[in-house]
Amino acid sequence: MIRIVALDLDGTLLDSQKRLSPGNRAALERAAARGVHVVPTTGRFFGMMPSAVRDLPFVRYAITINGAQVYDRVTDTAIVREEIPLEMALGVMEILDRYDVVYDCYRLNWGWMTAALQAKAADYATNEHYLRMVREFRRPVPELKAHLRETAAEGDVQKIMLFATNRDRVVAEDCLRRLSDEIAAAFPEIKITASTWNNIELNIASAHKGNALRRFAEHLGLALADCAAFGDGLNDLSMVAAAGTGVAMANAVDEVKRAARLVTLSNDEDGVAAALNSLLT
Repeated sequence: MIRIVALDLDGTLLDSQKRLSPGNRAALERAAARGVHVVPTTGRFFGMMPSAVRDLPFVRYAITINGAQVYDRVTDTAIVREEIPLEMALGVMEILDRYDVVYDCYRLNWGWMTAALQAKAADYATNEHYLRMVREFRRPVPELKAHLRETAAEGDVQKIMLFATNRDRVVAEDCLRRLSDEIAAAFPEIKITASTWNNIELNIASAHKGNALRRFAEHLGLALADCAAFGDGLNDLSMVAAAGTGVAMANAVDEVKRAARLVTLSNDEDGVAAALNSLLT
């Protein structure tokens, strides 16, 4: 029996306009009514999730920041924490300073960014969604590394995210390839994923959705066999592969489709509802 349903948001539960469709919401309501834990999984921190998902009355838990945290909204606590040690995060940022990128970090469930980088985000964000994300959910500071050092007592870094130029795809991809190689060589403990063509997201290697799903299931006294996981992108691959029932969207990348037990309709065709209605009959 499926007891946990873990759902990526962008490209999976949400349609291309970042909306939760009535059909998908109804399917989630039916699952929750049967005692299934409905668990959004996202690269965002909890407060940054779309309100249409965050405020669902039956959503208690969320896997956030690509698996760096499993958050319990009822107790306002983190069940799971997998963070980048502060000194390692600062070392990564020293590398980033040598490339034509803008970057920020998540810490204490909020985004932080050098003000000068935030001011030129329009030249790096690929669409209005990403631009609004950088402008509204990042607190500007004079210089990010200095701020992190000055507030070292507040803890480690949950995630580092960066964007290369949005003006030339070839240039951006070359920049990110070289940057990724340098980070991988200097910090093998860092895991590198992406959510769009000119973006990189950096977490500690143990912070991924598959590990977070496993640890969350164990917290509830359950196992991965009791889980269904839906996804479309590479940052969903670990949980789709780990879950007893991995589900790939029709719009998923090939790697996710190969790892999945089944492929459903696209995120614009209520693919989550189609699969859930079948799996939970």
